[in-house]
Amino acid sequence: MTYSFKASFELNGKTALVTGALGIIGSKVCRGLAEFGANVVVVDLDETAANTFAAELSAAYGVQAIGVGCNVAAESDVIGMVERATSVMGGIHILHNNAGYKPLDREQYLAPFEEYTLDQWREVTAVNMDGVFLVAREVGKQMVKQGSGGSIIQTASIYGIMAPDHRIYEGSSYLDKPMASPAVYSASKGGVVALTKYLAAYWAKQGIRVNTITPGGVESGQNEAFKRNYSARIPFGRMAESDEMVGAVLYLASNASSYVTGHNIVVDGGLHAW
Repeated sequence: MTYSFKASFELNGKTALVTGALGIIGSKVCRGLAEFGANVVVVDLDETAANTFAAELSAAYGVQAIGVGCNVAAESDVIGMVERATSVMGGIHILHNNAGYKPLDREQYLAPFEEYTLDQWREVTAVNMDGVFLVAREVGKQMVKQGSGGSIIQTASIYGIMAPDHRIYEGSSYLDKPMASPAVYSASKGGVVALTKYLAAYWAKQGIRVNTITPGGVESGQNEAFKRNYSARIPFGRMAESDEMVGAVLYLASNASSYVTGHNIVVDGGLHAW
């Protein structure tokens, strides 16, 4: 029988769980997964909004989709979320471990490193590291129990593999608020890359693949000064569109990447190459 390369990208009959599913990248990934046939568990803080979006996915793509509210930094939330998803869907085959920290106090979040508080550091890592750990642990445990392998894709950041050029933030703003990239963001996203490599080796015998997607800067409300400064650092000469992150996730989620694990796909327009 001739191998079907096209069919290797199809996700029919599989269930994908996406955290941070209502965000800029997560919402597009949910649509991509559903378009390729996967049933989707939409996970975000606001369960009402997650259910509304899940209904949109079901109507648009003819798949089963549910919304589940979850604070990924809370262990009991994560355990309950995975139990609910498994109970309704029967199993989990794909995880996009994508939830990230959103600053509650931008002044504290963007404080100089010399003045950064331990409380603020821990607030960020509670989501960006502890949350990634908890979701990977619980979903991975379920995949091991199912005994049929699976694919885990974790979202890192370009600043998890290289330092930011702080000069690009001069005169920059995001939704009319100051912009910068603090050390805790780099440290936590670098930790995601390291955890991915560890889990790829750890779960290989169970047929569970674990990979990372590392987005570069995605256009989403930055002012013209930032877009101009950032784009000048990019070989393609522009920021990314959120849609451009989806293809890498679909590849890693599907059987098309059946021999790929422990890998980090960098989708950054060539920034890391310069």
